[in-house]
Amino acid sequence: MINIGFIGAGNMGTAIMKGIFKSELAKNLSVFATDLDTDKINSLKKFGVEPIENAAEICRKCKFIFLAVKPQMFDDLLDNISEYVTKDTVIVSIAAGITAEYIKSKTIPDAKVILVMPNTPLLLGEGATALAQVEPVNDEEFKLVCNIFASCGEVAVLSKDKMKEIIAINGSSPAFIYLFAKGFIDYAKEQDISEDVAKTLFAKSLIGSAKMITDSGYSIDELIKMVSSPGGTTLKGLDQLYKGNLTEIVDKACDACTKRAYELSK
Repeated sequence: MINIGFIGAGNMGTAIMKGIFKSELAKNLSVFATDLDTDKINSLKKFGVEPIENAAEICRKCKFIFLAVKPQMFDDLLDNISEYVTKDTVIVSIAAGITAEYIKSKTIPDAKVILVMPNTPLLLGEGATALAQVEPVNDEEFKLVCNIFASCGEVAVLSKDKMKEIIAINGSSPAFIYLFAKGFIDYAKEQDISEDVAKTLFAKSLIGSAKMITDSGYSIDELIKMVSSPGGTTLKGLDQLYKGNLTEIVDKACDACTKRAYELSK
């Protein structure tokens, strides 16, 4: 059995742990967790998570350490666990802007670090997670962490120098999509269409459109054309989106997100 430890049992940490126990991985993993909120830890006992008193004990007990706390907590956390990090410890960080170099500087120079950018749909097992392998993490160690996140959705491997740029694409994009959805639902309410009906139809349209992007084999431009009959309603709507420079606005949103990631970077 391989010992996996979670420091932090918030939404993301909990989603990852639940993913493990819903998969075949649970047969070979022992999962431990600590959090300042003991109620969160106790609620995970039914899934097989063993509560641990503090972060130092997690590090003493586990080979793989998932740092599932807010970025602003990293300074104190890494100071508290640095003496317990060994050359065999694999540190998995899911915090935006936290670099491998920073983690190594706060623990040991040759610390094994895996950088991860997940998103909140992990809560439903529909996550999209980007991962970067940092030396001296070996392929077997990295594969296990990839498999853990694959138990909660899709995974993709990136180089560590793109982990800030990817935040907008999968980490922050759900919020951008929700705001886009709000515009459609608000319009429906203005037309005296039930909010529940609008949510159901628009959400299903999002799901179906996503499947068309991933599974149809058509390019984005081809998919747009397939919906846009000459002289029809869709083209009239698209005209307004083009006039409003929707793609340019998306580019600016992503750029602002990336710039902020660099500002917060450690």
